[in-house]
Amino acid sequence: MPRIIRAIDYYYVKVADRPGEACRVLRELAGREVNLLVFHVIPGSSSSTQLALFPEDPDNMVEALDGSGLDLNGPHRAILIQGDDELGALVEIHRRLYDAGINVASSSGISDGSMGYGYVVYLRPEDIDRAVSILQV
Repeated sequence: MPRIIRAIDYYYVKVADRPGEACRVLRELAGREVNLLVFHVIPGSSSSTQLALFPEDPDNMVEALDGSGLDLNGPHRAILIQGDDELGALVEIHRRLYDAGINVASSSGISDGSMGYGYVVYLRPEDIDRAVSILQV
């Protein structure tokens, strides 16, 4: 698989920190045919948890959750990179960003077990478009 690099919109939603809350949101999204490219649970306070939702079609997700009582925070932007998993796959990404003076604020990646990987990179908003251009070369 060639490496795919794209800016992607994501949203946060706060839910109560108790069993079943993420399942409730995911069930609602699936029932409305919202496909998520990335889903991330972020610990919050002792009473709340933050869900990061990266929809394939942001407009579809916003419409699907309208009236659900969930307060979507976003859109925000990050970079989603997908490619062939190989030793050092992330080194070139970070080297290019470093050479361009772009700081990675946070990131998260996973191998899919079938020789592919997905990697989400969080940058300052003003660096997103330049980073995508640099990484696509």
